[in-house]
Amino acid sequence: MHKDIATPIRTRDILEKYGFSFKKSLGQNFLIDTNVLKRIVDHAELTDDSAAIEIGPGIGALTEQLARRSKKVVAFEIDQRLLPILEETLAPYPNTKVIHEDVLKADVKGVIEKELGEIADLMVVANLPYYVTTPIIMKLLEEKLPIRGIVCMLQKEVADRIAAKPGTKDYGSLSIAIQYYTEAETVMIVPKTVFVPQPNVDSAVIRLTKRKEPAVSVINEGFFFQLIRISFAQRRKTLLNNLTNGLQEGKQKKEEILSALKQAEIDPGRRGETLSIEEFARLSDHLFPIFA
Repeated sequence: MHKDIATPIRTRDILEKYGFSFKKSLGQNFLIDTNVLKRIVDHAELTDDSAAIEIGPGIGALTEQLARRSKKVVAFEIDQRLLPILEETLAPYPNTKVIHEDVLKADVKGVIEKELGEIADLMVVANLPYYVTTPIIMKLLEEKLPIRGIVCMLQKEVADRIAAKPGTKDYGSLSIAIQYYTEAETVMIVPKTVFVPQPNVDSAVIRLTKRKEPAVSVINEGFFFQLIRISFAQRRKTLLNNLTNGLQEGKQKKEEILSALKQAEIDPGRRGETLSIEEFARLSDHLFPIFA
């Protein structure tokens, strides 16, 4: 068994050896607690027949734990300076592959076909850079990749928003967008003390289990998501107010909006944050023919 990468001493030695300095612009915070890493991997429920896709492997601390518990790990790393480090730290794990690419620009589906084509059970497991958490998660879900789900570490407040329920202050368009594709749960809270450099906020690990079918079926997905964004545009305003202001020709079509709300059995005086995903779906299907 090789010495764990994720200890404070080993991490410091590796960074010093390569003269590595953290880039704030890339949101680099490395984990230095092996127990936390093992628990993250536990939540991914990997087997010898699973593969893991990692984003931002850093110096390989999580990659190593994934490699020990799965058939293969493919990691996307944007920072060229980390490639020689990863080559060294992951040398004991021939079942790892590092791809030097920005995951937001990468053809992830193509990489899966090429690198993991024969593996049926795929999980994304990552300690995500905070500044691009949401775009990365949305890309992975919108591209309908053949993954079982995502276990990722992110800022605690973003995790709260993702897993939020209707009627709470954290509930918003992000909660609905992610819960449309997945079942979301926060599985652990991670203190800032287990990172170098220490971030300013606590982190959380969230598990997103992909639904076989989206949570609701709607006539037009694009319109459904547009409606949700509009409904939360000004949180203090009523649904009717946001819809008349946000929809194209909403003011002229106020009566039709009112009638659609009535058909969907939704009180126009409610606020967006009180509507469940099912209510948004109903409203979307009643409004779509008016604004299509």
